[in-house]
Amino acid sequence: MNVQSLSIVVPGGCPNACKFCVSRMKADEYKDHIERNLRFRDLYERDYMDRLAFARDNGCNTAILTGDGEPLVNIDFLNDFASWNARLSSPFRWLEIQTSGVGLDEEKLRWLRNTIRVSTISLSLSSIFDNDENASYNGTPESKKIDIKRLTQEIKRYDFNLRISVNMTDFLDEIPTPAIFERLQKMGANMVTFRQLFAEGESEQAAWVREHGASEQTRKKIDDYILSHGSPLGILPTGLMRYSVHDMSIVHDGDCMARQQRGAIRYLILRPNCKLYTRWDDSGSILF
Repeated sequence: MNVQSLSIVVPGGCPNACKFCVSRMKADEYKDHIERNLRFRDLYERDYMDRLAFARDNGCNTAILTGDGEPLVNIDFLNDFASWNARLSSPFRWLEIQTSGVGLDEEKLRWLRNTIRVSTISLSLSSIFDNDENASYNGTPESKKIDIKRLTQEIKRYDFNLRISVNMTDFLDEIPTPAIFERLQKMGANMVTFRQLFAEGESEQAAWVREHGASEQTRKKIDDYILSHGSPLGILPTGLMRYSVHDMSIVHDGDCMARQQRGAIRYLILRPNCKLYTRWDDSGSILF
């Protein structure tokens, strides 16, 4: 098997109500045997660690802490994961957390660095220019709205690798393409993923994406800028090309749900039911 990464689904809630939320497009529910089946907790911990080891045995080096919500909501689970990972004969060393940034303060940054051993923070933003616009698209309550400039400065102060995951909403349509890349440089981004939003079916979220996703013209302008200002760094196992642009590693991801598999498994997904899947939106993709 050729697996690029392992997505760890952190159970728990979410302080946001993203208008493009993929999790709210689907009705599939997966049992939480880690936190809610305490009678068999020891058995499910063993199952969970078996799946972690399986991913490592099949050449997977990267574990991404993510979820159907905000992973930072569930501190206890993240501490458990760090313990399980450390007990593997070959632990994951390359750990990334995907977060909206809500609740991410200096104390949590220190904890992520020292206890969980996260090396990369992937900050998911729907506007990289405006705090209010970002909060609006992400459905973030006013009391939890993040200060993007201050937060990225703190992330860099703790010397994390900073990935900016740009949710490609229509805010990009109004901004000159060079200004987008200039802003990402000023934020201190080491890596950038331009993420085309997913829309399928007739859900409220899918309808919003069709109306407010970045236009095809904008996506093409970003591609053209990458090609004209960057140099290729190589093709990822799934066929996506990675470029170096202004000293940032850049990927334009037009298939965030990994619908197009190109000879490799883009990622394995480990859910709290202790099962591995190859697709986010299809329980029939169960692998182990």
